[in-house]
Amino acid sequence: MPPPSRRTGWLSLPHLLGGSHRGPADAVPAVAPCPSVALYAVAPLRGVEHLVLDDLAAYADDRGWVVPAGCAVADSGPLDQSPGGRAGWQRVRAAATGRLVHGVVVPSFAHIAYRAEDWERERAWLLEQGLFVVATDPTELRAGLEPEESRA
Repeated sequence: MPPPSRRTGWLSLPHLLGGSHRGPADAVPAVAPCPSVALYAVAPLRGVEHLVLDDLAAYADDRGWVVPAGCAVADSGPLDQSPGGRAGWQRVRAAATGRLVHGVVVPSFAHIAYRAEDWERERAWLLEQGLFVVATDPTELRAGLEPEESRA
């Protein structure tokens, strides 16, 4: 049996309506065994995308989540790019539309969309797809999507 994880990241899934913030012990989502997830990040420079994706892959692996082939995706550049213009985010959206994944793991919700109006649009789309979203950054305070809320 492998030793317990020493990772410092934790699930950041505050309630959508209440805005309350849960502690790490309450944050494990209740979804079907071995959900598949897409990993997504925006790296500041080309050539370092694998560093962020490796960390996200370890986070998913620690939770027993599966990352299907082609579903670990990174774009490069500033976070304030429109999500619609990012090739990597479009690949994640295609995986979600094709029902290859149950959720998305990101370092921070800003990696999906930096501007509030872009986040609201992407969040609505993710809810329509029934996906959960996990931010591994322990300081993340923006509203995420919990599995039970995404299935509503």
